[in-house]
Amino acid sequence: MPAKDLYHDVVVEALTADGWTITDDPLYLSSGKRDLWVDLGAERNTIGAEKEGQRIAVEIKSFLSKSPVDDLQDAIGQYDMYRELLSDSEPDRTLYLAVPKSAYSGIFSEELGQLMIERLRLRLIVFEVKAERIIKWIS
Repeated sequence: MPAKDLYHDVVVEALTADGWTITDDPLYLSSGKRDLWVDLGAERNTIGAEKEGQRIAVEIKSFLSKSPVDDLQDAIGQYDMYRELLSDSEPDRTLYLAVPKSAYSGIFSEELGQLMIERLRLRLIVFEVKAERIIKWIS
């Protein structure tokens, strides 16, 4: 099983505070002989909520290396692989990439980041590290 991201517990707390129930920690996927794990699986069943009955998978990335472009490349590669695997195994589950506010206001606010969000249809959860809260959903 893979090591947890630095912000794993922060994102668990943020999702829980936002009304989500963590169902898988981590969420297991497989392809042939390969085993893979998305950081979290969650669902929301609150009546009348905007995300009623929704199931999500969340891949958490810290974006703390010296190269934001390398971090972006790694995150996008993993995101695309998991999205394709989920489309076959759990098509009702939507994949999100959870990133700290600093990454969103950094690389994701730049032309390159905006292009990747738009062209690759990235779904993001932006979280505040210290407050342990979600500040933005990008679908």
